[in-house]
Amino acid sequence: MGNILRCFKGDDDGGDHYPYYKPTSRPHYQPPHYHGQPAAPPAPLQQQPLGPHGVTPSTVGVAALAHDLLNFESTSMVPDGLSQHVVSSRKAQVKWYQKLLEAYKNTTPPPKTPANAAQLIARALNMIQRADLEGILEFYNFPIPSLPTASSNYQPSLLPEGVQFVLNTLPVYDKCIGDGDGFTAYVPTTDPRESANVPLEVHELVIARTQARKCRDYKSADALLSSLDEAGYKIISCSDDEVLARKYRIRMRGIDAPELKMPYGKESRNALVKLIGGKSVKIYVYDLDQFGRYVGDIYCNNLFIQEQMLKNGHAWHFKTYDKRPEFARWEREARAANRGLWASGNPEKPWDWRRDQRNARQDAIQVY
Repeated sequence: MGNILRCFKGDDDGGDHYPYYKPTSRPHYQPPHYHGQPAAPPAPLQQQPLGPHGVTPSTVGVAALAHDLLNFESTSMVPDGLSQHVVSSRKAQVKWYQKLLEAYKNTTPPPKTPANAAQLIARALNMIQRADLEGILEFYNFPIPSLPTASSNYQPSLLPEGVQFVLNTLPVYDKCIGDGDGFTAYVPTTDPRESANVPLEVHELVIARTQARKCRDYKSADALLSSLDEAGYKIISCSDDEVLARKYRIRMRGIDAPELKMPYGKESRNALVKLIGGKSVKIYVYDLDQFGRYVGDIYCNNLFIQEQMLKNGHAWHFKTYDKRPEFARWEREARAANRGLWASGNPEKPWDWRRDQRNARQDAIQVY
């Protein structure tokens, strides 16, 4: 804890240092009275508001953080009163302070201004909800550091032609992979593009769920989770923490895999599970289809996923909607090598299978 001790004692070279303090020793100012009349107001410096620790932010706010981290290292206890400023559980707060403690130890020299300390917190806790991050900063009376806005990271000129935006997902659940060309992904609301667009009703649901869990009203908490899901959001456990994430249904651009009930349908899905299951992916979104799915190119661990699916014979090139010559070439290579679905010689095309299924349903309705 050299950094934290230096924060209290000062560097050996006589540089700036912060005095030791105790959160319980909140100074309490009582203006003097003269002949029954209140004295003139104090100087502006004395009028600075006191924060949760009872100190002015311009003097010992950084020492407040250092003291709490020193205390956390020895007791594993987070500061009293933090729960009044954040919405996540005490268990989540413990995990935050573990990350803060590690970041603080690795910072040389330790932060000596509120702005420096705020940047350290923002970097260490970059995966938590924006409301919680701002709550921690408010707790220490730190300024909110400038965070990138959606427009700064998503300029069309920086993206391939036709790309509307980019999604960086949380690890994809195996059970969320429907077949060989589609899956459901979740993007954390800490992402700059998402943070500014979370509906107010979603924030309110998250806060209400947190309060219900504090009161051990787990039935209500579960009902609120269902309401979040209906709103298109989900609270996901990620790296021993809870993350609020937005749901996206994804359709892989330019390929068409066998449906699950078709021959080789399960094999195609299993191939996609091996490529992206349990991993984060980057999605370059081009369009929204008629079923509300985001159509895009998928990358995972520096692999172009559509390329892998085509080269290994797990999907068709969907020529009707995609004219990229490399896609046609990758399919031809798989056909020539009898890989995957091409081992059967003349596999049924998935678009023909879907057409036949639609026609069969129409015929059944007419007969009825």
